[in-house]
Amino acid sequence: MIVDSKNSKNALVNGVSFGAVSFTGGLMKEVTDRVMTATVPNLKRMFDDKDISHAVENFKICAGEAEGAFDGSVFCDGDFYKWLESAVYTAYTLNDEKLKAQIEEYIDLIARAQQEDGYISTKQIIGERDGSVQRNTDINDFEVYNMGHLFTSACVHYRVSGRDGFLIVAKKAAGYLEKLYEEAERSGEVRTAVCPSHYMGLLELYRTTGDEKYLRLGRKAIELRDSVKNGLDDNQDRIPLKKHDKIIGHSVRANYLYAGLADLCAEDSDPEYERVLRSVWTNLVTKKLYITGGCGALYNGASPYGNFFDHQLIHQAYGYEYQLPNITAYNETCASIGLVMWAYRMFCIDPRAEYFDMIEKVWLNVNLASVSLDGLRYFYENMLRRTKKLDYELIWPLTRTDYLISYCCPPNIARMLTQAAEYAYFVKKDGSGIMTGLYGESKAYIPLKGATVHILQKTRYPYEGRIAFSVETERDFNLSFRIPSWCRSGRIISNGEVQRLDRAQSGTYAETLIKAGKSELVLELDMPVVLMKSNPMIEENTGQLAVTKGPLVYCAEFCDVSVSADTGNGEPAMSGETADLPQKDDALDGLFLPADCEFTEEELKIDTKVSMHETGSVSKLQPDRKSDTKAVNEASGIPPQVTIPALRTTAIRITDRTNSGIQALDRPLYSAYERDNTERKEVSVRFIPYFAWDNRGFGEMKIWMPAIW
Repeated sequence: MIVDSKNSKNALVNGVSFGAVSFTGGLMKEVTDRVMTATVPNLKRMFDDKDISHAVENFKICAGEAEGAFDGSVFCDGDFYKWLESAVYTAYTLNDEKLKAQIEEYIDLIARAQQEDGYISTKQIIGERDGSVQRNTDINDFEVYNMGHLFTSACVHYRVSGRDGFLIVAKKAAGYLEKLYEEAERSGEVRTAVCPSHYMGLLELYRTTGDEKYLRLGRKAIELRDSVKNGLDDNQDRIPLKKHDKIIGHSVRANYLYAGLADLCAEDSDPEYERVLRSVWTNLVTKKLYITGGCGALYNGASPYGNFFDHQLIHQAYGYEYQLPNITAYNETCASIGLVMWAYRMFCIDPRAEYFDMIEKVWLNVNLASVSLDGLRYFYENMLRRTKKLDYELIWPLTRTDYLISYCCPPNIARMLTQAAEYAYFVKKDGSGIMTGLYGESKAYIPLKGATVHILQKTRYPYEGRIAFSVETERDFNLSFRIPSWCRSGRIISNGEVQRLDRAQSGTYAETLIKAGKSELVLELDMPVVLMKSNPMIEENTGQLAVTKGPLVYCAEFCDVSVSADTGNGEPAMSGETADLPQKDDALDGLFLPADCEFTEEELKIDTKVSMHETGSVSKLQPDRKSDTKAVNEASGIPPQVTIPALRTTAIRITDRTNSGIQALDRPLYSAYERDNTERKEVSVRFIPYFAWDNRGFGEMKIWMPAIW
C-alpha cells in the first residue's frame, strides 16, 4: 500500500494492500495499462541511457564500476527512486520476472554506491573524490530530498516484494540523517529542508519497520525547520511552522511539507499542527486552486507575504489569493502530485469526502493531462490556456515533450498512476466498514475483521454517473459511498429500495448496510453538463464560463471549431483523424459561449501516434531532440487510437472587421469598439476532456470562454 496507516494511532481509515484491487475496464484501466506498458519502460530506457539522463551511470561511477564525472540534474537520484517505485508496481502487477530481476540489480547497484556512513547522493560522492563538491554545503543540491524518495521507494518495494535489500539501504541512509540532525541540534546550525520528501519518507520507514527511532527522527526533522536562520517564504521557513495559516512559496515544497506534517499527525497528536493543516488547506482550496486542481500559479515573482522592503523571490509558487492566470499558469505536475499525497494523508486522519473530491479533481484533470495519450510525452507545467505565439519566453515548452533536463515530473506521475488501484477503497480502523475513494470499473478482495469482502464495480465513470456494485461478504458491514461535491442529485438503489440524494448529500459519504451474502447496489450520480463561473476576484476569468461534466473539466482546441458558420453538417473543420489540415491560428479568438447553450454528446477518436509538427516554444534547458520514434515503436499494448467522449454545442463568434486577419499580438493594446464593424455568426464547437488536450497537433486551447448572458 502507498501509506501503511493501519497501525497509525490517529488514522481513522487505511488503504487496502497491493493487489487487493484491480481495474477491469474503463478509463482507469486504460490509464494503468498505458503507464505500465509504455511510460514505465520508456522511462527505464531514458534512465539507462547515459547520453540522456545519466542517472544509472552516476550510480555506476559511485560504485567504481564506470569512470567519468557526475552529469544530469542534482535531483536525478530522487527521480530514479521514484521510477523504481513505479517499476515495482508494474513488475508485480504484470508478474514481469525480467523487470523484477532488473529492479534487484538496480537496488544492488545503489547499495554498492552507498557510503559506509550511510550517505547516498551521487553528485557529492563523485565530487568529493576530486574535491570539486562537498556534501551538505548547498541546499539546492537536494541531497535530503533524494534520500526522502529513497525511503518511500524502499518501503514500497519491501511491502510489495517482501525483499529487504532496498530497506537496508534506506535504514543506513536514515542512520546518516540521524547523526546529521543530532549535530545540527547540538550546534544550532540548521540547514533548510528544500522540498522535504524525507518527512513522508522517515514516517513511512517508521510504519514499515515499527522502529520508533524513525518516528522520533521524522518529528525532529520537522521541528528543526523552525531553527533555520534567515528562512524564506519559498521554502516555507521564514516563520515558525505552527504560525502558518496561508499556503505560500514553492508549491511542491509546500505540498510535500504539509503531506509530511499530516503523516506526523497520524502518529502523534498535536492540536497546533492540526490547526495549521486545516488552515493552510482551506486557504489553498478556497483561494488559490485552479478549476482543474492545478496549484502553484506563478513561474516566478516576489512573495506577497514578506515585508515590502525585504524582497523575497519565489518560483514555481503560490501567489496572492485569487492570483490565477491562465496562459502563464505554472501548475507544476509534481505540485499536483504533492497535493494528492497531502489530501490522501488528510483523509486518513479525517475521512471526509472533501479530501477525496480533491484527489479526484486533480487525478482526472491535471494529473492525467500531464501525460500524452501514448504515455510517452509529458508536461512539466499545466496551463489552462495556450496561445500559439507569445511576446515572451517561458522556461518550458508549450507542448508535451519526451525529455526534460529537470525530469522530476515524469517518474513522479508514473508512480502515482501505477498505484491507481490503491485509491479505490479504504477500510475503517474499527472494522465496521469500507469507504469508496476513486470510482472505476474494478474487482476487489478486501479483508475486513477476519472476513473477506468481494466487490465488483461496473461503470463508465467518470464519463457516466451510474456505478453498479456487486458485493459478496461473509459478514455484515457498512459500505460508504462518496457523493462528490459536484453531484446535486442522484440515488442509491439497494435491493429494490431507493435512497434519494440531493444537494444536502453533496460532498459527503452516504452509508449503506450490507448484509452477509450477496447484494446488488447501484449508485446513480446525475451528471449533466454544467457551466461553471469563477469567483469575481479572479480577474482573469471575469465574464467567462467553463464547461464541466461530473468531475471532468472540458476545453476546446483550435481543431474543435468550425471555420465558417455554414459548414453544412456542423462538423468542426478538423477532427482527430485529420489534424494535419490547415487551420487558423486564431480559431478560438472572439468565441463566446451562450449561457443557455445546450450540449450533445459524441465520441472522438484521437490518433495516439500523431507527432507534433512544431512545438511553438523550445526550452533552453531541453536538449534539441526530436520525438523519439524508437520509444514509440517499443511501446507495447497501446491502441493506435483512443476514443474519448466529447461535447458539442453552438457558440457565437464575434469578429471585429477592423482586426480581421491581424493576429492578437499585432493588434493595438486598446481600440474603439465599433458596432457597425462587428460581425456575429454561429459556429459549431466541440469540447473535449482537458486530460486529452495537446494530442492532435499544436495550436490554441482554452478552458474559460467569454460568455453571452
